[in-house]
Amino acid sequence: MKFSINLSGKTLYTFMRECGYAPAFAPRKPAAAGGGGQELAFHRFLAGRFYPKFHAYCALAKDSKTAIINLHLDQRRPSYKGLHAHNAEHEGPLLDDEAVRIKTRSR
Repeated sequence: MKFSINLSGKTLYTFMRECGYAPAFAPRKPAAAGGGGQELAFHRFLAGRFYPKFHAYCALAKDSKTAIINLHLDQRRPSYKGLHAHNAEHEGPLLDDEAVRIKTRSR
């Protein structure tokens, strides 16, 4: 699920931390969202364990006041060692609710 938010004068790191997300790992690649910067990954664990978790790839738009968020829900770890494929949901009611929660924080 992809959507955009207004950062309300905050940095992407600050905004995502206020939403309960932590940085997942180092920036992974130049963003395809049009901002030209790097895409940052964040996650928010559910049920106090590593899985399931919300996982968001975020990048700044060209105006630097807007962030593009690509959100999915990782249900479990990759099945095969060395592979990055995982059981993830990219749409559904849980993601809809989480997107609304994040968008509400951006107002």
